[in-house]
Formats: sequence, C-alpha cells, structure tokens
Amino acid sequence: MSLKNINVALIGNPNVGKTSVFNQLTGLNQQVGNYPGITVEKKMGFCKLPNNIKANILDLPGTYSLNASSIDESVVIELLLNKNDRLYPDVALVVTDVENLKRNLLLYTQIKDLEIPTILVINMADRMEHKGITLDIPYLEEHLKTKIALISSRKGHGIEELKNLIVSYKTISSEPCLNASSIDVEYFNSLRHAFPNQLLYKLWLVITQDVNFLNLERNEIHGSFTKSHSDLKRLQQKETIKRYQFINDVLKEGLKVDSSVAKDFRSKLDRVLTHKIWGYVIFFLILFVIFQSIFEWSKIPMDFIDSTFATLSTMASEHLPSGVLTNLISQGIIPGIGGILIFIPQIAFLFLFISLLEESGYMSRVVFLMDKIMRRFGLSGKSVVPLISGTACAIPAIMATRNIENWKERLITILVTPFTTCSARLPVYAIIIGLVIPDTYVLGILNIQGLTLMLLYVIGFGTAILAAYILNLILKVKGKTFFVVEMPNYKLPMFKNVAINVIEKTKAFVSGAGKIILAISVILWFLASYGPGKQFKNAEQIIKENTKAHPLSPTEFNNAVASQKLENSYIGLMGKTIEPVISPLGYDWKIGIAIISSFAAREVFVGTLATIYSVGGTDNETTIKNKMAAEVNPITGQKIFNFASGISLLLFYAFAMQCASTLAITKKETNSWKWPAGQLVFMSTLAYLVALIAFQILK
Repeated sequence: MSLKNINVALIGNPNVGKTSVFNQLTGLNQQVGNYPGITVEKKMGFCKLPNNIKANILDLPGTYSLNASSIDESVVIELLLNKNDRLYPDVALVVTDVENLKRNLLLYTQIKDLEIPTILVINMADRMEHKGITLDIPYLEEHLKTKIALISSRKGHGIEELKNLIVSYKTISSEPCLNASSIDVEYFNSLRHAFPNQLLYKLWLVITQDVNFLNLERNEIHGSFTKSHSDLKRLQQKETIKRYQFINDVLKEGLKVDSSVAKDFRSKLDRVLTHKIWGYVIFFLILFVIFQSIFEWSKIPMDFIDSTFATLSTMASEHLPSGVLTNLISQGIIPGIGGILIFIPQIAFLFLFISLLEESGYMSRVVFLMDKIMRRFGLSGKSVVPLISGTACAIPAIMATRNIENWKERLITILVTPFTTCSARLPVYAIIIGLVIPDTYVLGILNIQGLTLMLLYVIGFGTAILAAYILNLILKVKGKTFFVVEMPNYKLPMFKNVAINVIEKTKAFVSGAGKIILAISVILWFLASYGPGKQFKNAEQIIKENTKAHPLSPTEFNNAVASQKLENSYIGLMGKTIEPVISPLGYDWKIGIAIISSFAAREVFVGTLATIYSVGGTDNETTIKNKMAAEVNPITGQKIFNFASGISLLLFYAFAMQCASTLAITKKETNSWKWPAGQLVFMSTLAYLVALIAFQILK
C-alpha cells in the first residue's frame, strides 16, 4: 500500500458494524498483521475513491472511549497521538449504530478534541423505520461540527456518498464540539500555558494514559501537574458527564424515537436463546448440525481434490524427465501439498459456520451462556472469548487474554486454551475418523462420523475447563474480575462479510500451513530417499536374495525394494529409533515421524504420511486415504489404522500441545519459558497416557 494514499482510520464501539463498513470499502483488498511490538491484530485495506484517489483503510480495534482499559484500546490512542506514525490518519471515520447513537457519540466527541478531520458514519440506517427513528441530519452536522454519512453497510446504501466525503476530508471542520477543559479551568489553563505548542487534549491523554508521543518527557508534565489517581479518575468522570450533557442536548433536537413503532423481537428471542435450559439445548443442537455438515457437505469436493493430486503425481512421474527432481515433485511436493489441500472444504465450512454465528449476533449469546459455566470452575467470564475463539486457532485466542485484568486468571486461561480443538487439528481428526469410524447413520439422520468429531471438540473444551479448575485451586486466584458483554441486535448475516471472512481465513490457513508443509515435504523426501549403510544402497540385491525361492512380479519387486529403502533411509532409521516408545500406543515408525513433524503445525501430520507413503512407490494414482487404509503391520498382519490405534491417535491429538507456535506465543505472553515448558510436559504426558490406556483397552 502506498503511503501517498489517504490514510483513513475506522474507529468505533464494538458491534456497530465497523467490520461491515471496512468490507464494503475494501472488498478482498485486505491484509492482516500485528501492530509493531505487540500481538494485537490490525486489519488494513485498500480502497479506490472518486477522482482516481486511493486510500489506505485501517480498521482499528473496537473501543468505547479514549480512556483505555485494555491493550486494544491503547492501540487506538497511541496511533491518534502519534503524528509521526506512517498510519496516522488524515481523516477518521467514527462508525456509530443508529440505535445506540448516544453511547457511540462519547468516543466521537473525544476524537474531535484531537482536531483530526472526522466524519460521523451512522450505520444501520435500514433499521430506522422499523425502530421508529428519525434524524435531523443538517441539525446534527451543524452542532457536531462535521459531515454525516447515513449508511446501511448491510445493503450497501450510502457507501458512495461516504467515499465522496472521504475525498473532500480537507473541507471538514477539525474544531472540537465542546470545551472539555471547563471541568477544571485553572488546571487546564496552567497546562496550556506550560505547553503552548501542544494540543491540550493530547496533553490530558498523556497524563491519564500510559502513552508519550509529544516529544517531551512524561516526567516533565507530571513534575508540575501531578495529581493523585483518585483526582484523575474524578476529573475523567466529570469529563464524561460533561460530554454526555452535550450529547443529550444535541440529540434532544436531532434524534426522535417513536417507541410505539419499535418491536420487542430481540427480547423475546433472548429469553429463549439465553434460557438456563433451552439455551444450552439449542446451542448443542447447533453444534450437532455444524459437525454433521462438515462431514456430509465436504465429501464430494474432498474426494475430488484427493483424486486430482493423485493424478498429478502420476502425470509428473510419467511426463517429466526421470531423475531426482521429478521424484521430489511427484513423491514429495505434490503429495505433501495435496495432503493439506484436501481439507480446504472442511476448514471453509468450519469458518463459514463461525462467521454466520458471529454475524447474526448469536455468538455473544453463547459467550453469555458459557460465562455461567466458567464461574463454577473458577475462571473469569472473560476467559470465554479466548476458549471459544481457540476453535479457530490458539495463537490469537491466547492473545485475546490480554483483556483479563487479574494476572492469575489470565495465566490460567493462557495455559488451558490449547486444549480447545483448533482448526489445524481438523485435518487429523477428519482423516482418522474417515478411516476407523464407519460412515453410517443412527436413526437415519445422525452420522456417526459427525458425532465423533463433535465429541472430540467437547472433550477438548471439557478438559480445558477441568484443567482451569485444578490450576485455580493450585494458584489460589483471588479477586475475581467482572465480565461485561454487549448483546448486539440480531441480524441476517451479510453474504459479503461472511464470504470475505471465510475466504481470508481459509487463505491464511492454507498459505500458513502450505509454507510449512512445502518445507517439511522437501526435507522428508530427502530423508526418505537417501540413507546410510549397505541395507539402503544394496536394497535390490537384498530383495533378490530374499526372494530367490519365490520370485516376485516386477511390480511386487519394485514395491519390495521401495519398502526396503524406506525402512533403511535416514527417516526410516529415525522412526525405528522412536518406535519402541510409540508402539504401545498402536503406532508404527511412520506415524511416529508424522507426530514429530506435526509439532511444526498439526495439519502437517497428513502431509507427512502422504510424502512417506509416496516415496519410492509405483502406484501414484492411489489416494492418500487409500494408502493409509491399506497399510499393514508386517509382523501382526493387522491394519495399522484400525479402530484401536485410530481412537488412540484421536485422543493423543485431543490432549497434546498444538504446535511450536503456540508455545512461542505462550512464552511471549507470560514473559517466561517456565510456563510453556510446564504446559508442554503436562499436555504431552497426559496425551501419551490417555492414548496408551485407550489402545490397550480397545486392542
């Protein structure tokens, strides 16, 4: 993105439709990253405006005011105070919800005091008639000293008008709406005289917040303008009251609500969806539908992807010149990448359902329901958000613990979040369930494979809760924090928002996993294609000697040679070394290698097996699933992937630490290797013991 473009900052309270506005402006021209030095996610997008003008759109974290109480809110303040930041906004878009305009305008008046050209974006205009709301836009523009864009991000109404306002941002007044310094005239006059070249409200934010972007030392301010914490809080309260007095006066004339028109649909639905019994029943029914659909709907595209990559391997080996490079492509890269791309349909369906729940407003009700359970197990209600978001990925879920004020509660949440089943485990679950659980139905509608997948998610979440309870007793957490969650209005999910969310998250999943799998596939191919000693180099002679009495067909001979080489390759020797440790769990050396390599990323498990089974093989057209199903233990003659070993593997992955990246983020968030090391040892030991017990009982 060019720094010559207009920098536009999207700012607003949570649940005002800010993301919808962002998507309307940027479409798929988005990128996600972290703010420098911290782990708060930022979203940037690119927008084409009228007159061939271009803009960089920055979607800032949701905040209720500039009185920061979390890392997310601090990000907003620090950007707005730092004119030297390359993303400092030329214009701010304060997005508000037409039904909560009074509350939303508090943040707007604070940003106006920073003298940044600010456009007031009033969203959800399509609900005004339904709610009996009328607005006097000219009156509001005059008294709020701005231009107003009345839009409906759901229907796309008003977006072009908003773009025109952004283009003409230099004509928008940067004058504050009110004189907030009147809360303590003498104090603020002294501050103004001491620092005449600094914006007064910026000075106030530097005093009350932990920020410093005014090219002066904080001590220089505090030395002359020191106030006690209680005095600062009292002044902040007076400031808030003064702002709301101004807002009330403006809205008294600028906003009218006919309460007789508004309908009470939301409260009726809430009484059912948050009911102490029916709320949980409905939630589990929704989960049931999700996991049934993940298996049912994805069968056809998964089979297509699987067979396509098998065909590609065959074409590569047949049409490319024979040699090392062709072997690498046909036996390493193509099977490895195919081993993860096959799960795109299931990953996409998972993100689809999560997006639908979030867009509809139902996810906030789930958080509210889960808070009641969390309290009984000693967790903060705020722990619900990381644990639920952990179903996508543990890394941002652990980052989300930053809004938990109590350190011990936050630490417990960080340590137990990896038990929640993330999307990277889904490929492992899917392939193993497909191999060892019959694709049959109970009562004609209940798919056993879908039920098994749902049970694994429940086991992960239940273990996280139980582990939190035990840690709470050990760490003796005191002083519980309160959990406040806003219940947004119910709405039909926007197709554009859902589509963008699914595409972006699936793309991020595939590109992130793809890089790891490509690198590991090349390494594994090399380790499986070469080996030390005579057993590897003289594989053909050894097989000829061993089969003199019973000659093999050419295909059988080639397969026997490939198997001899694989077992005596570098990777084979590594696998044989760890085999005594994992054989009590029902695993052979190939599964052992896949488990170790999957510590880089859980989904690598399937790609690793795809690569190992492809090296030296003559039947490239056989899919990875069929190869795994046909694998037989040469000693016992039993299939490697049977019911006992399959359940053992599923339970191992349900309890084991997710990946190295999760350990790294735990270290960063706790600022110590002690906690991630303990986390790794405990989860690995638990996974091993549970898998061992399961296999020994079921075999």
